[in-house]
Amino acid sequence: MELKQLVQSVENEVIELRRHLHQNPEVSGEEYETSKTIQQKLSEAGIYYKTGYAKTGILGIIKGEKPGGTVALRADIDALPIQEENDIPYKSTIQNKMHACGHDAHTSMLIGTGKVLNQLKSELAGTILLVFQPAEENAPIGGSQQMMDDGVFNEFVPDVIFGQHVWPDLPVGEVGVLHNEIMGASDRFKIRVKGSGGHASMPHQSNDAIIIANNLITQLQTIVSRNTDPIDSAVLTIGKIVGGYRYNVIADEVTLEGTIRTFKPEVKEMVKNRFYSIIEGIGKSFDAHMTIDYLDGYPATVNTPEWADEVRNAARKILGENATPAVSPSLGGEDFSRFLKKYPGAFYWLGTSVEDAEPQYPLHDPRFKLNEKALTKGVEVMVQLTLDTLQKLKKEESSQ
Repeated sequence: MELKQLVQSVENEVIELRRHLHQNPEVSGEEYETSKTIQQKLSEAGIYYKTGYAKTGILGIIKGEKPGGTVALRADIDALPIQEENDIPYKSTIQNKMHACGHDAHTSMLIGTGKVLNQLKSELAGTILLVFQPAEENAPIGGSQQMMDDGVFNEFVPDVIFGQHVWPDLPVGEVGVLHNEIMGASDRFKIRVKGSGGHASMPHQSNDAIIIANNLITQLQTIVSRNTDPIDSAVLTIGKIVGGYRYNVIADEVTLEGTIRTFKPEVKEMVKNRFYSIIEGIGKSFDAHMTIDYLDGYPATVNTPEWADEVRNAARKILGENATPAVSPSLGGEDFSRFLKKYPGAFYWLGTSVEDAEPQYPLHDPRFKLNEKALTKGVEVMVQLTLDTLQKLKKEESSQ
């Protein structure tokens, strides 16, 4: 049976599984029923698996009947604490939980990919690892490092690892991939500004924490506008401000929360150093007490050029010569980055935009949707990519 026919044979199951997972989302660290469903699907397909990685993570193992390299394929399985606002038959049934980042699709596509590859194992030269990773959304802790710490690759060490992510900015039938950086480093912070309160009519008797915070926000933005080389990328966003009691009370404390996004390690360190020095300086100039909680998050997701090219070649085989348009990297964070720090590989985007939908709601939006026509294309690309990679690894081994 041809590859396309094999993929078509799992199409309905992939869509049904995706809808089931979408209706029953579980957030980071709580993916117990999701894990059971994945295990059931692997068992039904006759795919051997192991559990016990980062609590709910699973490793499926497909051993080809011929010796060869080892290719790992990763899907994240957790949802987000978001109330879904879509009106669809398979809308989330869990209050304030939603698969708003497409991990339901990632999981179902990897199951479909595993089923197809398992049917081809008599022809396979090597081993395929199906990595179902929890807690991707739980930055900065995540689940990838915990899976590795728990020994997910102790027995079978991947020569290459790939990750696929749905992408509403690309149409169905297109794949985005880049040499080197494709996703950014994502750090988090919380700043507490402590002044002294008082009556609104007597500001001279107080030290207004809101005024201090206002100055701090303005100065922090100069890190990007005046300290970062314009050729480099950096974003500093204050996403949350909490402070004050009522209209006629001067606030004694304000809390700011936000994120810093960068690509290059040296840019990250510069931004972080300036961040600390500006806060210290503002605190001294206003005679205020400042405390900082800084969480180093996921590192940048950096592809291995050789394997990014392999993704591009596989996508063109399946989807056509124009299937891999030029794309720009995103400063969104991704836990797959920790796998790529240890193993060669590539992370790529699968186009899933919804036809005739305006606007296309982004990832993490309560109205996010994806085009299910993309699911079989994602399976087919991942299967082709795996077959091509095993063949390439075999050639490299024989030429040594």
